[in-house]
Order: sequence, then structure tokens, then C-alpha cells
Amino acid sequence: MLKRKSNIILVLLLVFVFAGCSSQKDIDINKEVEENVISAQKADYEEDIYALYNLPLDIMSSFVIDNDKAYMNGIISKDTIRQVKELISNYPQVKTIVMQNVDGSIDDESNLIASRLVREAGLNTYVPADGSIASGGTDFFCAGVKRNIEDGAEIGVHSWGGDDIENATSLPKDHEAHKPYIKYYEEMELPDPEGFYFFTIYAADAENIYNMTRDELIKYGLISEDIN
Repeated sequence: MLKRKSNIILVLLLVFVFAGCSSQKDIDINKEVEENVISAQKADYEEDIYALYNLPLDIMSSFVIDNDKAYMNGIISKDTIRQVKELISNYPQVKTIVMQNVDGSIDDESNLIASRLVREAGLNTYVPADGSIASGGTDFFCAGVKRNIEDGAEIGVHSWGGDDIENATSLPKDHEAHKPYIKYYEEMELPDPEGFYFFTIYAADAENIYNMTRDELIKYGLISEDIN
């Protein structure tokens, strides 16, 4: 079982609580677009193993559609799979997911499933200058066919831990637990999947976040090309 991100969830909760759960207010769109919202649903959310944290639904992932863009905010969970399927099915005009504030996930397997759906649909990903993504949010971002990040955006990475593993860096580099992440980065066609993965786990321990420099974003291929 993948375990990246689980141990940062309490930090995420505090961030959203102190932010007033109001990241959606930063979306500069017309009022009529308010109907085009894909929000978290309780039934699916409750199936997540980390429901024990009693996270409110309004900090879980959601999408607001405006013409050919879907603005994404919140924590990724199992319900994000449903949301991405709905986005692809009901809003075929959308070409780019604008990730405004997506600071992690509480379910790695679901995150990678949702991310693969994004790639299969041929969608692009973009982080604006005032955007912030980290951990599972960064993994999700990698799913974009075209990926662009504005100067000033925060792109965070870190290690993972769980069960009897305090930190992924304690495992041998050929350990099976590393392989699902490396395989995912290979599928997302990053130029150095293994190099990027090991960069992330050594950049910060599981309880902290390292924000990548622009040179690092270019080096590891997270910025692929401009999105017009």
C-alpha cells in the first residue's frame, strides 16, 4: 500500500482551517459559473481510511469549471476519482486543470488513479503565480500532458512513511515500495522518473515540505511547455 502523504494530513487540516476554507474566493470568474462546480460528496468521502481525521468536506478536492479551464482546490481523496470522471464526461470543453491550492492527498492509490485519468483524457495542468501544490498535489500535477508553472508558485515535495517505515529514505533503493511511484513518473513521461522520485524523498522528511526551485522544476521536467 502506498503511504506518501498520510502523515501530513493534520498539517493540511490546520492550513485549511486557518485559511477559513475559502480558497475558492481567489477564482476570478463570472457568477454564472458557480453552477459548474464539482464538489466532494460525503458518501464517497467516508470510504477513505483517513475519515477518522473528521476532515470537513469543504476542504476536500473540488473543481470549478470556467470555459476551457477547471479550477482545482482542496485535498485529494478517493472521491477525486469520481470528480475527475465527471469533469471528463460532463465538461468536454475543458482542456486545462488550473491547480490553485492542492496541498496533498489522503489516499495515494486513489490519487494515482485520478491522475492517470487526467493523462488518458489528454488534459493539461497549470499552477498560477499565487498557486500552491504539494505532495500528492504535485503528483497529480505531473499527469498533465502539457504542464506549466508561473513564477511565484509553490511546488512542494517530501518523503513518505507509514507502518514500520519512518522514512522512505531508510529503505534500499531497489526496495519494492519505491517502484509504484517511479512507474507512475515513467507513465507521465518525466525525463528522469527515478531521479525525480529519489530527489523528492531526500528533499524533506515525511513531516516537512521542500518547495522546488525553478531550475529543479525544469531539470526534472515538471515544466514541459507553455499552455496558450
